[in-house]
Amino acid sequence: MCTAATYKTKDFYFGRTLDYEFSYGDQITITPRNYPFSFRHAGTKQTHYAIIGMAHVAGGYPLYYDAMNEKGLGMAGLNFVGNAKFYEVKEDKNNVAAFEFIPWILSQCASVKEAKVVLENTNVCATPFNEHFPVAELHYMISDENESIVVECMEDGMHVHDNPTHVLTNNPPFPMQLFRLNDYMYLSNKQPKNNFGLDLTAYSRGFGAMGLPGDLSSGSRFVRVAYTRANATSDKNDLSQYFHIIGSVEQQKGLCEVEPGKCEYTIYTSCCDLRNGIYYYTTYNNHQVSGVNMFNENLDSDTLV
Repeated sequence: MCTAATYKTKDFYFGRTLDYEFSYGDQITITPRNYPFSFRHAGTKQTHYAIIGMAHVAGGYPLYYDAMNEKGLGMAGLNFVGNAKFYEVKEDKNNVAAFEFIPWILSQCASVKEAKVVLENTNVCATPFNEHFPVAELHYMISDENESIVVECMEDGMHVHDNPTHVLTNNPPFPMQLFRLNDYMYLSNKQPKNNFGLDLTAYSRGFGAMGLPGDLSSGSRFVRVAYTRANATSDKNDLSQYFHIIGSVEQQKGLCEVEPGKCEYTIYTSCCDLRNGIYYYTTYNNHQVSGVNMFNENLDSDTLV
């Protein structure tokens, strides 16, 4: 499963963990402004905003998991199995296949405000990329440095939710994730108070956040990152702090079996510096933070980098 979050201090970061039992062959991929995006139902965009993100490139096409554009808008797709529902083509809509949804938004929107307008006439279709890549069941978080939204395509239609937590995990649907925070409103970074009227004491330092869930379920990861993000502080190295925040839900191999003999683990963790166009990442076997600056490439070309 996966977790997405933002973090804003002197810079603004947007990223996610990608947790799965195997990798499709992920690559940092830059789509320059003149790469022709040939949408299955919506024609071809010959020019657009440049994009950088993590993708599996198939047949010369970037299948993005998460990405940002040159204007500072980020978007990530997270597993939403059992709840996601994409649609048949509708004549009065801009029909976009689910695998094109991230490029569709990032190629033309400079902000969440603009994305909301585009979403009003967008129909996300259940069109597979090919016979080897069926439609992935996803929901999406879209963020700029001012706001975040969650987009969920379900049986009863597309839902666009404002996201005051700037955090998203997998199931259940986002309103239910948000509601679960009611169960943890007591959480505090302070030592706990004695409310029993008995002779009790906090017998050690480090009782802050007592009761914070620690399992790997989607609901627990949402609460943990929402709390960590809300209480984390930074001094000089905001980027390092972002990786500590999102690292609070990193999955280790062997702890979360999804089918016999197969366990999810955090394949990579991403961090998009939306102000400076740098895509930072770590991998399961290498926690050194690496970065790729999109503006160091020729963004006016027509070839993927």
